[in-house]
Amino acid sequence: MSLVSLKTELRQELKLTPQLMQSMEILQMNSQELLEYLEKVSEENPLVDQEDNAALRSAYEELRQQASWIDGGVSAPTFSHEDGSLPERGRVDRETETLAAFLRDQLDRMRLPKPLLALCRYLAELVDEDGFLESGDLDGLSELKIPQALIDQALETIQQLEPAGVGARSLSECLLLQLDRQDNVSPAVLEIAARFLPELGRKHYGPICRELGLTLEEAQAAEKVIASLNPRPGSAFQPAEPAVYVRPDIFIVELDGELKAVLNEYYLPHVSINSYYTRLLKESGDQEAKTYLHQKMQQAKWLLNSLERRGSTLRRCAEAILEAQRPFFAGTTSELSPMNLVSLAESLELHPSTISRATHGKYLQCRQGTYPLRYFFNRAVGGETSRQAVKQRLLHLIRDEDPRRPLSDQALCRLLETEGAAVSRRTVAKYRMELGIPSSAARRR
Repeated sequence: MSLVSLKTELRQELKLTPQLMQSMEILQMNSQELLEYLEKVSEENPLVDQEDNAALRSAYEELRQQASWIDGGVSAPTFSHEDGSLPERGRVDRETETLAAFLRDQLDRMRLPKPLLALCRYLAELVDEDGFLESGDLDGLSELKIPQALIDQALETIQQLEPAGVGARSLSECLLLQLDRQDNVSPAVLEIAARFLPELGRKHYGPICRELGLTLEEAQAAEKVIASLNPRPGSAFQPAEPAVYVRPDIFIVELDGELKAVLNEYYLPHVSINSYYTRLLKESGDQEAKTYLHQKMQQAKWLLNSLERRGSTLRRCAEAILEAQRPFFAGTTSELSPMNLVSLAESLELHPSTISRATHGKYLQCRQGTYPLRYFFNRAVGGETSRQAVKQRLLHLIRDEDPRRPLSDQALCRLLETEGAAVSRRTVAKYRMELGIPSSAARRR
């Protein structure tokens, strides 16, 4: 015989309704994503109308007259295509020429014997993106029973091409190929490029001077010559990363002598509910049509509510960021005050996840530049100083140091402490590396 027990349990559950999910999704969208989303919704829902907002476009032009640095949003279009469409920003007219194609073009103009030309064209395809050849590639040619004399001739031909240094099998050979095309290169420069690159990279001038009988000044002069060379001759032919264009979601501008946060909604169309289908919903006697239109009407209303909520939340976040970082936006300092996502959520009485979605992928433009919104979230380190402020002070200290006696991480740590930023030596080293600044030994001149 089994006993069945009954008990009452009180439990809270969060159920995501379609309205809430849509609101969260729209809140997280950046400007471009929202514009594309509205286009898609208007195609799928006949009750959603989009109209060009001439009033907002005019207001945007007025704003640009007051803040000439603004270059976000949508200005009056300048039609250049025959069909009246806007030219695509960042579009490349032709495909970037590859290094291999550039080398083949030079080879085809040299009137080489066919066997040599064929082998040179093959080697041109083996050159990597930095312009180097692997020694193993040439070893493989010998295994194919290609005469060594022909391989050597092909390699020499490749290394005579532009850019200087291409076809090298090592960094030293690459630099020597470039030096070979220069006039009046001292033997010391050639010797250092051939034998002492590791020591030169570590600024160990002593072994170089002792071995070659040079003074410190002569070794440093040779270093300048070598530093002017290109260690990656093929890099200019690497396809560049596509330019990323961002449309700021927020402007911080000075209007009537006061800094204000302005939401960039000038690019958005005017979204409304179609009056014809609204009337049809009320008057139609077709129940199936009424059910369909009622569903689309609900979706349209949710969309309008979500857009209003997105704008309100983003505006409140922008105003709170402006208030917290007012000295930065006013131009009186380049340092940010400590502020994090949780403290912003508490001040606005919103959930941190809401703030996270509202600031995700969004950009703010002010006269100092364009920044991701999350750039302004800086946790405090070393007392009341933000992480960004510590990095700024670190940059200033290193910029003003004596290049003959650069500051060690420990010395930087002590100087930061005297300025009110008590951070550990390990933190200083971490921030220095994040800023791309080498160690004190590598900075010594």
